[in-house]
Amino acid sequence: MRTVELFGNSGAPPASGASSGSGSNSDVVSALAGKQAGRDRAVAEKTRRVVLASLGVIQDQKADRRRTRSVVLASILLAVLAFGPLAWRVADDLIGGEHFSDIATQTSLWACILCPAILAAFLIAGWSRNKD
Repeated sequence: MRTVELFGNSGAPPASGASSGSGSNSDVVSALAGKQAGRDRAVAEKTRRVVLASLGVIQDQKADRRRTRSVVLASILLAVLAFGPLAWRVADDLIGGEHFSDIATQTSLWACILCPAILAAFLIAGWSRNKD
């Protein structure tokens, strides 16, 4: 629309009941004059708040993933450090010529098999509980 069509020849906006399209003309004039800036600002502020809230949620999720990854790596490291000497003893006993019927070798071997199995069962139980 040209400004001549909006304001007519006089340069002033038409009266409220001057023509059938005056409602749409007043909307266009108020939009051009910036009378809806308050509403636009309110929408922009609401959008900004929603985006910032979403950003906060995403950052919290990333922090939770990092924390979980750190705990899992620390747990694996502790398990390796705890079962390493036991596995070394079993390997040393078996390589050194000890018999399977020796009570120390059998105890070490059972501990070397059962402890990681129990640890794996705890990890799977915790993982399945977190999934639910």
